[in-house]
Amino acid sequence: MLVFVDESGDPGLLKIGCGGSKYFVVTLVIFEDKEEAEAADRRIELFKKKLSVPPKFEFHFHENKPETRKRFLRMVSRFSFFYFSIVINKTKLYGEGFKDKNFFYKYTSRLVFENAKPYLRNAKVVFDKSGSKTFRGELSRYLKEKINENHTDRLIKKVKMEKSHSNNLIQLADMVCGAVFRSYNLTKIDWREYRNIIKHREIYVQFWPK
Repeated sequence: MLVFVDESGDPGLLKIGCGGSKYFVVTLVIFEDKEEAEAADRRIELFKKKLSVPPKFEFHFHENKPETRKRFLRMVSRFSFFYFSIVINKTKLYGEGFKDKNFFYKYTSRLVFENAKPYLRNAKVVFDKSGSKTFRGELSRYLKEKINENHTDRLIKKVKMEKSHSNNLIQLADMVCGAVFRSYNLTKIDWREYRNIIKHREIYVQFWPK
């Protein structure tokens, strides 16, 4: 089992409404079958060639044009993956701990993995490689400890970090996460359009706290 993780918005409480996002979203894209993940990877690479983009081009929801977003999501929605997201309503968070971005990110990641527990088994989890080496190590240990706790079978086997520009499936997680994030921005005309394309791949999106 392969799990690809990405986020949208920023994990900070200090600039809400002044450049900071109201929501912070973390998404897990889960492939139960390695061959299906590899097929999706190849299809994304082929799509890049059709678009004639530079070698280091990445699919980023917030940077891509609307038509590219829709074409990408329609294309990948044919593959057998499913996803979980958690949408953090930062306006309702008051604890001092949430002001620490590293704590906030780890805690949010734990919440979405808790929701996905019934579907996880011996999973290899891949995050976008960002933050310090120390934080990446802390995140890996934290998730394996919290999610595997009280389970005889390992739900998470391994956590690793890879650069998104070299991993098409992290880019897939970015696009799915961006679609979920956009669906909560009701000021946008297309707020529901992208998430509707991949709705049949959605298991659970939690909005917290209400």
